[in-house]
Amino acid sequence: MNITNIYQSKYSISIGLLFAMTMFVVSSCNNSETQTVANFTEISMQDEFDTNGAPDGTLWNYNIGTGDNGWGNNELQYYTDRSENITVQSGMLLITAEKEDYEGSVYTSARILTKGKFKQQYGRFEARIKLPYGKGMWPAFWLLGSNIDTVPWPGCGEIDIMEYKGQEPTTLHGSIHGPGYSGATPVTKTYMLENDRFDTGFHVFGIEWTPDYINYYVDDVLYNQITPADADGQWVFDQPFYILINLAVGGSFAGAPNEETVFPQTMLVDYIRVYKSNQ
Repeated sequence: MNITNIYQSKYSISIGLLFAMTMFVVSSCNNSETQTVANFTEISMQDEFDTNGAPDGTLWNYNIGTGDNGWGNNELQYYTDRSENITVQSGMLLITAEKEDYEGSVYTSARILTKGKFKQQYGRFEARIKLPYGKGMWPAFWLLGSNIDTVPWPGCGEIDIMEYKGQEPTTLHGSIHGPGYSGATPVTKTYMLENDRFDTGFHVFGIEWTPDYINYYVDDVLYNQITPADADGQWVFDQPFYILINLAVGGSFAGAPNEETVFPQTMLVDYIRVYKSNQ
């Protein structure tokens, strides 16, 4: 496969997209008919994936293995740091799920995180990603509270900027998890593409996070706004969070692959950028 030819240029999205995102309001958001938008323009962290090889070690750590109970979700993959599962090529981060016998698991993939290297409270977090396809594919771009070692999940908080089931290629989910609204009962919203699929092209997934709300975007569409009122007083999103990005296989969210799931499957990440308020 010629990787260079299949990729879309990372510079094909106009810088005007950022400003459009701050102006677009849709009535399909949460209970309120009016959403507030913010303007974050100063970059505090970015990875453009311009250097071939392993991901930038100054930004990223790896989760390795199967975790506890399949990372708490009955997932089936073994996460590795091998180039077969995670590498940077031609300006893209590739996270690839393989079907193979490895360390007692029958699938492998990768998960990287900025824990101990980058964290931020509030701002805009975004990534431009092309998602995989097939039952059991579970890619995610998300945040965890940096106090997780002293305040276990869900008390530390979790912000799912993008979650997706490979068998539903037109649909994605944006959610928060915290005390009293976690696991199978998060505060969540679903977004559906019209006349398009998330596995056939790149899309920008982002949040704008302030003390008063978390706005969820796909490209230039604001489709959800979550506020402290939605968390019934258990709002834990007033501290720094770190970034995770991964491709899980199976688990309680997406279910196990079936005979129609084709391997390998790859999640392509063009960039990850974080902005802070300049006000």
